[in-house]
Amino acid sequence: MAEWFLFLPQIRFGMDQITERARVAEAAGFDGIAFIDHLLAPGAESQPLWEAMTVATWVAARTERLRIGHLVLCDALRHPAVLAKQAVTIQQASGGRFELGLGSGSIPKELSRFDIGAGNAAARRERLARTLDALPRYWGNDPDLGMAPAVEPPIPIVIGGSGPATMELVRRHADWCNLPVNQLDRLPDLRGQAGSARVSTQQAVAFVGAGADRDRVREVGTRRFGYLGDGLVCGDAAELTAHFSARAEQGVERFYIWFTDFADPATLTEFGATVIRAPDFTA
Repeated sequence: MAEWFLFLPQIRFGMDQITERARVAEAAGFDGIAFIDHLLAPGAESQPLWEAMTVATWVAARTERLRIGHLVLCDALRHPAVLAKQAVTIQQASGGRFELGLGSGSIPKELSRFDIGAGNAAARRERLARTLDALPRYWGNDPDLGMAPAVEPPIPIVIGGSGPATMELVRRHADWCNLPVNQLDRLPDLRGQAGSARVSTQQAVAFVGAGADRDRVREVGTRRFGYLGDGLVCGDAAELTAHFSARAEQGVERFYIWFTDFADPATLTEFGATVIRAPDFTA
């Protein structure tokens, strides 16, 4: 059975709007929610953007069932020991609903602007590898690095990407490998490189709800997200059910859905009723 996460970059929204969408998504049948982690909103630097771990904690406190995570936290923004402590705290406070999505940082200019000094891409990957190696020691019984309380239950690790270096980290550390949709044609090969990690993907969706103007929905979705190419799909409930069923047959077990209407609550409700609860995914 497929898992469904709402991907909700916390840009432009007030905290009350984020909470509303999380609660509606929970009621609609989504399994989780994922935020972003930046100091400035990518491509919209003048827009308000809330801090990632604080938002996750806020939403965890105001939901009951949703798993909470990120696509993905930037390793360079937090010392690994601080990250480990934050993750344990949210995991305990949420009743075991936190997932740790972690990456090396996708916008080097952002890091250099604030003098974070993460280095070039190779240096950032090496730092990420060191963090992933250290986390089990912080969370376990290492006599030098272990910190109480211990992690219980285990915190799932999500790593995104498809390059050789990334897949090595996935194989060694990840519970989930988030693959770009334009790499799904390589899924048989990448699955072999992913070890025991399960496969997820992110998909932008222009949802044509009941009574909606298809042309208008497509136009708005393309204007906002057309740069994603295959990462954007437009359709009504039947078309989207067929689309995601085909992805599931390929071996994708989780979908992070990024709605082009910024997750209007009515869209979340209808998508849940007509796609998430479609017989293809509930049988």
